Amino acid sequence: MTTEEMLQLKSTFLAPYMQLATALIGKVREGGGNMFRHQLDTMATLIDYGYIDSALLKASVVHDLLEDVPEFNHNLLLAVDFESHDVYNLVLEETRYPHETKPEFLTRIKNTGSRQAKILKVADRISNMISLGFVINPEFISRYTEETVQYILPIAEEVDRSMLGELESLVESRRKYVSVFVTQ
Repeated sequence: MTTEEMLQLKSTFLAPYMQLATALIGKVREGGGNMFRHQLDTMATLIDYGYIDSALLKASVVHDLLEDVPEFNHNLLLAVDFESHDVYNLVLEETRYPHETKPEFLTRIKNTGSRQAKILKVADRISNMISLGFVINPEFISRYTEETVQYILPIAEEVDRSMLGELESLVESRRKYVSVFVTQ
């Protein structure tokens, strides 16, 4: 990491966003754990791949907040800091609207999402695919894996080939798991 990148990260204040994300603590995930930890895992994935854009990192910490906590007052998010509006708009891009089916939502991001929204969606899916290792429902794993192949791999191919490689590896491992489960 360069000195300039370190200085950029040093001026990124994530704590207020992390505090807002604690509203997700009671939201359980199919793979276990809670949505709050998933937010942090998504941010860690971005950092692992060298993303240091402060608005992107802040959005990763709260990316499921509007979707999974409908009673959340979005004005709290808009009032955090000078980047709040950028963060909010990125979170909105990542939010599945009530009228959208999952395929419509993923197609929207794939076709019209900003580069940042696509990068965030790929990091989000890496976190989700990792947590599938703790899921024991082969139908869910299979459906989610094939959804990743259809919608997320093309996005990853467009925005980050390294992340694409990890997703392809995760797809392969989840398919192996399901095939072993089905043959038993």
